[in-house]
Parts: sequence; structure tokens; C-alpha cells
Amino acid sequence: MIELIGAIGGLVVPPVFDFIKKKFLGSDQDSPERTLSTLAVSKPEQIAPFVDAQSKLLEAKSKFFNRDVIGTPSLWVVNLRASIRPIFVVLSLAARVAGWVFDWDLDDSFTILMDVCISSWFGSRLK
Repeated sequence: MIELIGAIGGLVVPPVFDFIKKKFLGSDQDSPERTLSTLAVSKPEQIAPFVDAQSKLLEAKSKFFNRDVIGTPSLWVVNLRASIRPIFVVLSLAARVAGWVFDWDLDDSFTILMDVCISSWFGSRLK
């Protein structure tokens, strides 16, 4: 029963969390787009300096975000990091099927981990 709860939870939680985040947190009322539309009506001559300032802000934010990145990681590192989750899902599915076929007695915590991992991977793809 707990495996079923974990599997359904992993499948349902990511889309529900995304919905709640969009529905209740919403976007900020004072967004750059709102300011730009207000400037277009009230002071159109200020649009160019505003857009320039926004582009400089975005550039500064991206430089700050990438402050510790030096170069590009090796392609094998990128591929390994991208394949970890799908490999774990495939191995979990294979272990699950092998457990059913050969009637292995798998540890409950191990099967719960496999079910949650598999369902959360598919649940995050439902967005």
C-alpha cells in the first residue's frame, strides 16, 4: 500500500506543485512589462532608457549567476549528468520486472525508492 502511495505521490506531486505555484504565488504586480506598458502610454520618450536599463540588469544577473563557471564542462560530463536519471529509471524498471519474473523478495524500502523515482520522473514530464 505504501508503494502505491509513493508511486502516485511521485506522479502527482510535481504537476500539482507547479499548479499551486502558478495559481497562488502568481506573478509580481510590478513587472518590467507592466512598467513598459505604463511608460508607453504616459512617457514614450522614456522607453529606450528603460529597455537599456533592463538589458543591463539582465546582463548583470546572468554574470552574477555564472560567476563561478569557468569554461564549458567536458561533453562526457554533460552526457553523464543528463543520463543519470533515465539510467536509474531504466535500472529500476528492470529490477522491478526481474523481481516479478523471478519472484525475488526485494526490500520494501528499495521498491518504494524505485517506484517514487520512476513515477516522479514521469510526473515531472507531465507539465
